[in-house]
Amino acid sequence: MHSLLKPGPALWLFLLLLAAIAPLYVLGRFPTLEWAYVWALLIGMIGINILTGYCGQISLGNSAFMAIGGYTTAILIYRAGWNYLLTIPVAGVLASVGGVLLGIPALRLRGIYLATATFALAISAPSVIRHFDQLSGGSQGISIPPAEDPFGLVSSQSLTSEQWLYYMALVIAAALFLFSRALLSTHVGRAFRAIRESETAAVANGVSLAYYKTLAFAISAFYAGVAGSLYAINTAYVSPDSFNVGLSLALVVGAVIGGLGTGIGPILGAAFTVWSPTYTQILFNTKPDIAFGVLLILVMYTMPSGIAGGVYRLWAWYRRQRAAGRPKSGEEGTVQVGKVASPPEVSGPGP
Repeated sequence: MHSLLKPGPALWLFLLLLAAIAPLYVLGRFPTLEWAYVWALLIGMIGINILTGYCGQISLGNSAFMAIGGYTTAILIYRAGWNYLLTIPVAGVLASVGGVLLGIPALRLRGIYLATATFALAISAPSVIRHFDQLSGGSQGISIPPAEDPFGLVSSQSLTSEQWLYYMALVIAAALFLFSRALLSTHVGRAFRAIRESETAAVANGVSLAYYKTLAFAISAFYAGVAGSLYAINTAYVSPDSFNVGLSLALVVGAVIGGLGTGIGPILGAAFTVWSPTYTQILFNTKPDIAFGVLLILVMYTMPSGIAGGVYRLWAWYRRQRAAGRPKSGEEGTVQVGKVASPPEVSGPGP
């Protein structure tokens, strides 16, 4: 139990599984496709967290890589008859190639200039998709057959189709989450952090900026491609509007709200992005966009380092308060080292 509570992959996996199970008891019903969408967004936000939170490279164009992943899955299923499970890794790899092609010219850019360049990619992606209408279906998009359970759980009525998609997305998200935590604990993660803190110092310590920046873009794009693939499988439909610039902003905002550079941040960010508009609309009886905007401002004002940062600060404050309440050495109830405790006084009978 102690090892589970220590910060590390075990704790994050426990929280991830807890988030998956909690809705069953809170809402009294099984998750629908909306819940599966959370895991797809989570994967995309993990990619943003690696690139921006750990490597310090700002990208507003990851919706384009999600489009590559989504359309790769849709085209392979619709035109080539592939099994949808086989399209997921292919979608990630092709999106990763796109990340490398973006990362190489982006080596000369940083800060707001890099953000502007990647933002332009997100804006142009839907138009590029419409241009290749013979392959992409143009503005009408591509409809694909609903995903079938390859293990027969749905046909045996052990699970519904939506439940199968939910757990499939959950397993993939958990695997990629643990992979990201393992990767960031290696020399690759240390190189990313060195670049984030100071590129000059990183070069002085032998870190290749070209290699590790390009690698960060490739990994982030791979995660976005898998997220786009899962989105296509869950909705059974893709169109240019499915991957507009708003999706890019949602990925970045969710990652920032959750807490950049933290392990649990993408989980919190994905949940916040999907559910907070609906819940705030119900609670405050107003339009979801207005309620979401107000809530976003409040969260960033009260927790500028994200929800995860706020949780960490609250936990640190609790530990300080707990430590302050413990008696120090030499105070009442303790015996200083090298001293002998006085025998207790015994009250005898009076004279």
